[in-house]
Amino acid sequence: MRVAMFGYQTWGHRTLRALIDAGHEVALVVTHPVSDHAYERIWADSVADLAAEHGIKVLLRDRPDDAELLAELRAADLDLIVANNWRTWLPPSVFELPRHGTLNIHDSLLPAYAGFSPIIWALLNDEPAVGVTAHMMDGELDAGGIVLQRSVEVGPKDTATDLFHRTVDLIAPLTAEAIKLIEQGFAPQPQDRSKASFFHKRAKRDSLIDWNWTPEYIERMVRAQSDPYPNAFTYHRGQELRIVKASVSTGHYGGTPGRIFYREGDGVVIVAGPDARRGTLPGLVVERVRTADGTELAATDYFTTMGGYLTSS
Repeated sequence: MRVAMFGYQTWGHRTLRALIDAGHEVALVVTHPVSDHAYERIWADSVADLAAEHGIKVLLRDRPDDAELLAELRAADLDLIVANNWRTWLPPSVFELPRHGTLNIHDSLLPAYAGFSPIIWALLNDEPAVGVTAHMMDGELDAGGIVLQRSVEVGPKDTATDLFHRTVDLIAPLTAEAIKLIEQGFAPQPQDRSKASFFHKRAKRDSLIDWNWTPEYIERMVRAQSDPYPNAFTYHRGQELRIVKASVSTGHYGGTPGRIFYREGDGVVIVAGPDARRGTLPGLVVERVRTADGTELAATDYFTTMGGYLTSS
């Protein structure tokens, strides 16, 4: 097929690599300029560099709606556009242009977790599986008919980093197989929009721990904000403190949420949860922390005495 590719970061890089390796004629690549956003500095393999290595024309755009880009796409006489991790909406003038439309590769099991940072949100919500969906683009973001899906199970200790590596490895085979299905005339299956959910891009505020949350939720948050993602964080004595590793306590602990309370196992228990005052539920065992200057320590070395509080400011 003669294709154009819209994409960014490692997700787009894997998709472009799949198109090249499958022997498709890539007429044009459109990608975003390098960003300073915290979530766009990681998993940042360059789509532009890969395209240049293979002599493919590259256009850098924040938005895909200018006359020059539309003229390039029309002149390319495309069978298909393939998109992955394109950060702004593609208008109908773009996604309807190729003979077969536009195939979008999205790293969630649509219709759930449309939008941004789907693996992190899914892990926070204790989903049993995550995955990747190849679907046809229409006028609503991540809502078009599904061509193909692949999933991986979420284990009890999996981090967002673990799940990134497992799902990103699905991109190349999923892209290649989905294009074969399109070539064969496969009819995409409509999404059940009653099961749809749409999530926003994450910012630093979304990683701030509220000690009134359950310890189970906070533990998942720590795993969801694993390195190299910006870590889950709290404040201790007015200074930012990142929580690098944590677990749910075996014992039950009562008191005020955020209290630095007791040593258990390899860590220090922080009282947590909306019903913490009852003393009938576990707390969070903080095992490793990272201070504002980047120093990582065992929690037992950082919290040398018990008492005091972790706070939200």
